[in-house]
Amino acid sequence: MARRIDVTGAGGVRLAAWEFGDPPKTDRTHDTQGTQDTQGTLDTQDTHGTGGTHDAFDHASVAPASGAGGLPGVLLLHGLMGRASHWAPTARWLSARHRAVALDQRGHGRSDKPPQAAAYTREAYVGDVEAALEQLGLGPAVLIGHAMGALTAWQLAAKRPDLVRGLIICDMRASALGAASQHTWTEWFRAWPVPFATLADVRKWFGEDDPWVERPNPARGEFYAEVMAESPDGWRPVFEPEQMLRSRETWVYDAHWEELAQVRCPTLVVRGLDGELGRAEAQEMVRVLPHGQYAEVADAGHLVHYDQPEAWRAAIEPFLSTLGDA
Repeated sequence: MARRIDVTGAGGVRLAAWEFGDPPKTDRTHDTQGTQDTQGTLDTQDTHGTGGTHDAFDHASVAPASGAGGLPGVLLLHGLMGRASHWAPTARWLSARHRAVALDQRGHGRSDKPPQAAAYTREAYVGDVEAALEQLGLGPAVLIGHAMGALTAWQLAAKRPDLVRGLIICDMRASALGAASQHTWTEWFRAWPVPFATLADVRKWFGEDDPWVERPNPARGEFYAEVMAESPDGWRPVFEPEQMLRSRETWVYDAHWEELAQVRCPTLVVRGLDGELGRAEAQEMVRVLPHGQYAEVADAGHLVHYDQPEAWRAAIEPFLSTLGDA
């Protein structure tokens, strides 16, 4: 079961948050802050989990009351081009001891995709997460972010330490990547053979044929199949590539060490051995963080949590245990 909760982000942007697993067992019959719509399933053409199967959806237009079920909060933030459902296995695992919510960030998944370039600033992304934590009643929460989502998480932790009690950074660099990196991404988007005729074609291209793939990677193919939706002429991404480039250009030219140093909560930096975050830079990030720790996952690339879900959980479980359940 995936339960959707609509929240309002910065500038009034509608954001879709998702609870994967059973929601806290509280009586909301007379709770106007937590009404549920039970008129069937949502998004029957949406893909969640395997790029071709469908979850049942429950929907709540307003967030549940703060502290629902008394479980500590966790908010999961996907990276650029990702979506909340990429976190489903992690969120379900966490739900045994936490209230775990994954957010479709602006421009992604089932959240709003404002057309104006000004909507994709760092301030907007951070403001969305700040608003989501407050409206969902999750704070002070553990933030778990992948790539761009990790940057958003540590920027919020620096800005609002009262909302964040722990932080997990998954394969995100603190150094500036520069203009050459942005140009490479622009050319990569242009190389996509869209529309794809079938989801099998999506899996094959991103898992085998994409020039960025060094060796066959079925998990990568599945990852991208999950961000495709069927259109009259084939399968296309649920996001606008131009909006992804706009989002990326707001952080790719800058280094983010200063904000990292301002994070006061316990923080775990996780990298895949074959990911984009090198060991030396990851260890420097740990040194800069006031309360930094380090973990790495073998046989994993940039999509650490998706490449090796069991090893990913094993890497983060000791850190989560040190935070306790309060």
